[in-house]
Amino acid sequence: MAVRHATDSAPATGGAETAEARGVRAAAGRRRRAELAAFLRGRRARVTPADVGMPPGLRRRTPGLRREEVAQLSGVGVTWYTWLEQGRPINASAQVLDAVARTLRLDRAEREHLYHLAEVPHEPDPQADAEGVGPEIEGILDALDPRPAVAYNARYDILACNAAYRGLFDFVPFPETEHGLPNALWTLFTVPEHRCPLVYPEVELPVMVATLRGAYGRHVGEPGWESFVRRLSAASARFAELWGSGDVTPPGPRVKTFRHEETGEIRMTTVSLSVNGMPECRIVVYTPVDEESGQRIAVLRAREPGADA
Repeated sequence: MAVRHATDSAPATGGAETAEARGVRAAAGRRRRAELAAFLRGRRARVTPADVGMPPGLRRRTPGLRREEVAQLSGVGVTWYTWLEQGRPINASAQVLDAVARTLRLDRAEREHLYHLAEVPHEPDPQADAEGVGPEIEGILDALDPRPAVAYNARYDILACNAAYRGLFDFVPFPETEHGLPNALWTLFTVPEHRCPLVYPEVELPVMVATLRGAYGRHVGEPGWESFVRRLSAASARFAELWGSGDVTPPGPRVKTFRHEETGEIRMTTVSLSVNGMPECRIVVYTPVDEESGQRIAVLRAREPGADA
């Protein structure tokens, strides 16, 4: 394999880079390569010859694989792999890193870490859409009461919610989609306009569709996602228009104004929390932004069976 040397200097981007900036970036590059070298040595040491179907051999000073064995099993040059593990400034492709990761038996998190240290763009493995949450997440949602809280997957399917969330939206239907789960987007785009719980749908709905589009990039071509987008586009011309814009945005904190048939307008901030081990699941918590909104949430909660008097 031909060895290509990487440099610590970046191409010109329209402005001269200061010597101080170059020095900072060069130091960061050296630190990252040193971290990469240590990471590879540590992972190599934990893989035994027996793990990869090789005889242990004689006079082996370490229980792990030798550098030349990793290179051979990965289909790369011994010199190239040695330099990589020594932290020298060389380039690596995604295909080569994948081969090394397989040899070293890296799990998903370790593979992603390897890519980041080697400064190679990482494409995460496709994740199945979450279709439910365990009792721990349900307990967290309940503990957040009286703040409305809900667990969504990336498609806005409602996986679980607490009583306060149910009270906030109890006057609108949440029909189950073909996935067997109620879906917030489906409801917001198909409910009659006068019953929409969003006071400013012209502001909120584009953001929600752009968030969905951001997640869709990881699921292009998957039957479940393609069917969902196609069916909602057929059911709502407004969704089809927004989807066609191609806008993308990540989940994030928002200020939303809801309406309820009984209490009127309720202004709340939303905070999106990720869930370890469920990369496509997030908990969204709604917090009243003023005393009046808090009182209206309390009124809705008092209507729920089992609520404190």
